[in-house]
Amino acid sequence: GSEAGSESASGSFSGLVTLFLRSTMAAGLKDMKKVFSREKTFRPKKKFQQGTMRYQLHKHAQATLSGGRDLREAVRLPHREDLNDWVAVHVVDFFNRINLIYGTISDFCTDESCPTMSGGPRYEYRWADDHNYKKPTMVPANKYISLLMDWIESNINNENIFPLDTSTPFPKNFLPLCKKMLTRLFRVFVHVYIHHFDRVVAIGGEPHVNTCYKHFYFFVTENNLVEKRELEPLADMTRRLCGH
Repeated sequence: GSEAGSESASGSFSGLVTLFLRSTMAAGLKDMKKVFSREKTFRPKKKFQQGTMRYQLHKHAQATLSGGRDLREAVRLPHREDLNDWVAVHVVDFFNRINLIYGTISDFCTDESCPTMSGGPRYEYRWADDHNYKKPTMVPANKYISLLMDWIESNINNENIFPLDTSTPFPKNFLPLCKKMLTRLFRVFVHVYIHHFDRVVAIGGEPHVNTCYKHFYFFVTENNLVEKRELEPLADMTRRLCGH
């Protein structure tokens, strides 16, 4: 079913380098750049500042993937690294990549084609936040995803939530907030796979979307960031893709 949580917003987080495109694509980078063009990105991508510890963690994660290591292994917290930093790097990365994926099908996701944020007849998601939607509200899928990306971006950009300086501690609610962000990003996968996958296949994007999904799935399950019941809408596909 339907579920929604309240949200927060604000501020300015600098920095994550390129999407993991070159390391996570089954097809070649040039081919995928043609498919997932920058113009179609739903939101501008976020980057980590060079020279920062989180930039180094991002590069470590990228190198691990491009080195051909198993995705299950690649998502494990590196030795002596902080879980909050590892999660921060991945939240921004998945935000970037899922924006790119949704951008490729957004022209086909209209108020008419998708009047609710759903994943088939059994799953429907309502939007709620602390501002304009204080009660869980049914909105079209494109509106839900736009509100979601605005909300995540405002949190990523808020230095009180995603501190720029590693000497500044993360807030106490950081992991619960990231769990909510990742849970809601998972719903974009649900909607794209169930309602728009024909379009993904038509533009040759299936290998990338599948790889991105597997990376996301292994990351959130390895680190217990998304409830099992939230993963149910794609359970059959996940068994085929991920062996789970």
